[in-house]
Amino acid sequence: MAQAGKGRLNYRCPSCFMRDLDIDMFYDKEKKEYYCIRCPFTGTEEEVVKLNEMAKFRYKNISDRITDFD
Repeated sequence: MAQAGKGRLNYRCPSCFMRDLDIDMFYDKEKKEYYCIRCPFTGTEEEVVKLNEMAKFRYKNISDRITDFD
């Protein structure tokens, strides 16, 4: 397997991030896709960004203390 480098930006693996693991993805220039070294996730930049936005939606209130449940 050819060695790969980090992409332009350090994207988190959406699959690992949903399991509370913060793993950076690597970029394969030949295939033009990002991949994770911990799990079998691979995807284009658009797919990775879209799935990371879903993760941000899931955790948007993580730092807020919720006291009113009405």
